[in-house]
Amino acid sequence: MRYPQGGGLTAERRTFREHIRMQAAELFTLGHDNAAIAKQLRVSARSVQRWHLAWEHGGPPALESKGQASRPKLSEALFEVLEQELAKGPVAHGWPDQTWTLARIKR
Repeated sequence: MRYPQGGGLTAERRTFREHIRMQAAELFTLGHDNAAIAKQLRVSARSVQRWHLAWEHGGPPALESKGQASRPKLSEALFEVLEQELAKGPVAHGWPDQTWTLARIKR
């Protein structure tokens, strides 16, 4: 499985992706164009464009992994409570229709 529980990439997958970016940095240094790099590394041209821009401004360190994404702000217990409340529907919470919006959920 690519994503662990809670989302985000595994440490192994982050390392793999960082390795790809470092290969791209080597190819930038050699003067290869973005399209050729994308084809060689089997990634999108848009990703290579973003990496190239970051590399131009910060060198290889700009392509290093930033680490794990932030953890969810709700505990598992609170996620369960939220699911139960959402299942009751918006009308049960005083809204005039059965449409959940982010603003309603937040409130």
